[in-house]
Amino acid sequence: MLTSGNSSSHPVSFILLGIPGLENSQFWVAFPFCAMYVVALVGNITLLHVIRIDPTLHEPMYLFLAMLATTDLVLSTSTQPKMLAIFWFHDHEIEYHACLIQLFFIHAFSSVESGLLMAMALDRYVAICFLLHHSSVLTPSVVGKLGAGVMMRGLLWVSPFCFMVSRMRFCPNRIIPQSYCEHMAVLKLVCADTRVNRAYGLFAAFSVVGFDVIVISVSYVMILRTVLQLPSSEARLKAFGTCASHICVILAFYIPALFTFLTHRFGHHVPRVVHIMFAILYLLVPPVLNPIVYGVRTKQIRDRVIQGCYGKDP
Repeated sequence: MLTSGNSSSHPVSFILLGIPGLENSQFWVAFPFCAMYVVALVGNITLLHVIRIDPTLHEPMYLFLAMLATTDLVLSTSTQPKMLAIFWFHDHEIEYHACLIQLFFIHAFSSVESGLLMAMALDRYVAICFLLHHSSVLTPSVVGKLGAGVMMRGLLWVSPFCFMVSRMRFCPNRIIPQSYCEHMAVLKLVCADTRVNRAYGLFAAFSVVGFDVIVISVSYVMILRTVLQLPSSEARLKAFGTCASHICVILAFYIPALFTFLTHRFGHHVPRVVHIMFAILYLLVPPVLNPIVYGVRTKQIRDRVIQGCYGKDP
């Protein structure tokens, strides 16, 4: 079962249980998850297609949205096919290196998603507080650099997870009591001192999420101050409307993400089925919600542009 090397030994594969406590119901639970995954695929691919073909949407907000849609596709696809195979076909085994790859994609692109939400908050801040300078500040070059920086941060911060785990010796126990390979769940199978790994995990999580949440919070405080100073109630409502969709997406991402992160480390009395369900929703709800929320907003803007150009309803 174990493959030995110079400094590590690891199992050939792990066993993913799925949702402990719901073994008899997993077949039926998979149907709503499958429906959500299909909605995520169709919604994000459609959003990418609309942004690509519509020149009126080639601006910072929608370039960031295209990056977000791509990230959502990667996040949902990295977990859902295997999860559905577990629920429907009892395919519980996952090869060791496939598990590490899944772990890497989940954590790296979760970091990317957090960074993109931060970048979108900055875009709303510049668009509302410095409207006349928006196009000169957030040029396509700046948007591309922000996107590349967020991507590099995710890759560089998460890569040590996989490297450190791969160098450690695992216990004979191969069972991961959830539906996908996650850093803390895999780390619990290691037969060695994991304090360095845990400390780095906390550092990476708080440095990424903490920084992003602070920037988002400051951006929206400044936005709120600016909006409240607008003389027209109609203008205030319009400004709030441009931010409402983004705030919904932020809450849908961070609430289950923080719950999952804190439960792994401190929530020993939280029922495992509750923890696992939140962990699944953390990776599935944002990819489903984002194209719906932003798709409605995109349609409203396109309709407004068409009406302005042609003087009639589309």
